[in-house]
Amino acid sequence: MSAPTLLSELESLVGECVSLLDQASTFEALEDARVAFLGRKGRLAQAMALLPSLSADERREAGQAANRAKQTLTERHDARLAELARAESVARLAAFDPSLPGRTPFAGSRHPVNLVTADICRVFERLGYDIVSGPEIETDYYNFEALNMPPEHPARDMQDTLYISDSIVLRTHTSPLQVRTMLSQKPPVAVVAPGKVYRRDSDLTHTPMFHQIEGLYVDHDVSMADLRGTLTHFVRAIFGPGTKVRFRPSFFPFTEPSAEVDISCVLCGGTGTAGEAACRVCKGTGWVEILGCGMVDPNVFASVGYDPELYTGFAFGMGVERVAMLKYGIGDLRMFFENDIRFLRQFA
Repeated sequence: MSAPTLLSELESLVGECVSLLDQASTFEALEDARVAFLGRKGRLAQAMALLPSLSADERREAGQAANRAKQTLTERHDARLAELARAESVARLAAFDPSLPGRTPFAGSRHPVNLVTADICRVFERLGYDIVSGPEIETDYYNFEALNMPPEHPARDMQDTLYISDSIVLRTHTSPLQVRTMLSQKPPVAVVAPGKVYRRDSDLTHTPMFHQIEGLYVDHDVSMADLRGTLTHFVRAIFGPGTKVRFRPSFFPFTEPSAEVDISCVLCGGTGTAGEAACRVCKGTGWVEILGCGMVDPNVFASVGYDPELYTGFAFGMGVERVAMLKYGIGDLRMFFENDIRFLRQFA
């Protein structure tokens, strides 16, 4: 092909393409025209593929013409694209009816674990307790030793600990906050410590991360009767005034004496039966365990510089998921972590 022929082809090509671009009334038609003329296999690319067959002087002239054609078509395409976008915007605004009611936004909700945490903290705040928080990565000293669990203590085996190093752990309970609080202030002390805790435990009833709330009260002449009265009030504030409470002897290394607290089953009302079958929650006993507690061990007072001859106190701790399951009748722990919208919407 000679240079004049190629130049004529380019001139004709530009005219056809401009006409198609101007006639395009949709984004799809405009894109089809662009691909047909400016695409990698379009007519302009086919014309430019003939340049190597020309002489050097002809190639220079034809190449310049091809570049001008490409620039002209690209500018015309962009201008038509902007026109179509403006027209679409105008049409959309013309169709808008401001008198129509707006769309109601989705009503979110707090997670049931957060709801129960707030409920529990609210009960103790009304009793004069302060809410404290602290690090989830703890030293062995705060997590174990200051709580009467030296390195060789067998009670450490009760908690499957996640170690970061020999002396740094992910806290296995929020009890370290009790130690930190006592080290920072003198009695009287009344605090509750909510937060995440971590253990190497994962099955149908346990997760590697869960939530605890632990409490501490220290003053002159604090007794087991004060502990019993406080926790009985708490249980009935959360589960209802008719809830029965019992204390069973138990063991915790940081309290002495220690006790487990049971409440009358929230499903069967303490009867042990649901219809003709044994209650699935309390397994027919009429009682379910809710928390652990006890009088603060003198060794813990010694580690924080409190005189056990002057002060006594009690401590308690509970799993928030456990309380939430009983409060809301949730049968599977995994539901708290699956993010199923159908489940979470019930708490909106």
